[in-house]
Amino acid sequence: MTDAKNSLDAITMNSNGKQDSGSQENSFLELIKTLLFAGLIALTARVLIFQPFNIPSASMVPTLLVGDYLYVSKFAYGFSKHSIPFSPPLFSGRVWSADPKRGDVVVFKIPKDNSTDYIKRLIGLPGDRIQVVHGEIILNGEKIKREKIDEIVEVNGRGYPDRVIRYRETMPNGVSYIVYNHAEDGALSNTDIYVVPEGHYFMMGDNRDNSLDSRVLLPNGPVGFVPFENFVGRAELIWYSTSSDSPIWAVWDWIPATRLSRIGQLLR
Repeated sequence: MTDAKNSLDAITMNSNGKQDSGSQENSFLELIKTLLFAGLIALTARVLIFQPFNIPSASMVPTLLVGDYLYVSKFAYGFSKHSIPFSPPLFSGRVWSADPKRGDVVVFKIPKDNSTDYIKRLIGLPGDRIQVVHGEIILNGEKIKREKIDEIVEVNGRGYPDRVIRYRETMPNGVSYIVYNHAEDGALSNTDIYVVPEGHYFMMGDNRDNSLDSRVLLPNGPVGFVPFENFVGRAELIWYSTSSDSPIWAVWDWIPATRLSRIGQLLR
């Protein structure tokens, strides 16, 4: 009778919310397993599917603005060690690779340090001969189609008005986009002929006078010719855009600074 009473007391105590040590340990283990599983799903999605990026510089204006947030397709070109956070040297080259196309907007690790992310437009493929003359791209002996749209005045990052010439460029494969020139003959508007090595690609920013890209070869610049292995992914979609440089906790700035017209824009 006493044993039955003790058992009943134990049941009553547990039903009142006091768990024994074994029950507490099981709950803790279940929590750890849940967190590990959620982390594994997030890591798998980041490595294999999409990765978010934000734009910190004006090198791709007007296609991309400072404060744009993008989804980048990780599977568009297959996978390399740079598809994984911190680029662990697990393997070399790419697996399940697919050929990039001229005009793609690409996120890649710069060859100078193999760790910093840049985003530029793919202009030249392996074996291409490329030269820039008075701001016009000569691709394999032929000028890329370029049509002047207009001239506008914009306020630059220092708060001063800046004259901008807008052109529409069209690649031989039909990809079309707008580029900015701030001068008819800027510092990188006239170059030597570049021959793109096998396994490498030639990148340029759409803001042609405000972009460090493949026109400046290593070791003088951070980019030069970009190895295919360094590709992280293809920019696909702007999922958010803000004109504010306020810290993320300044929630009162979110709504007035949101660029609604940019949300949902495709980048292909």
